[in-house]
Amino acid sequence: MRFQLDVDMADGWSTEDAVRELGRILRYWGGNLGHYALKSGDGAAVHDSDYREVGQWRVVAAPEA
Repeated sequence: MRFQLDVDMADGWSTEDAVRELGRILRYWGGNLGHYALKSGDGAAVHDSDYREVGQWRVVAAPEA
């Protein structure tokens, strides 16, 4: 399986904002992942500190080698 986190930073985040927001997103979801089985198909929307949806995380099947 593969864990994917996609965050769109094109919405005018400065470098400082991007560092702060990405750090917050990683801390939040790192602590919250224990509530999921982490099986293929799991996922959720990711929001910034203003509760705007800025991306998603998901678990997908690994590509065939």
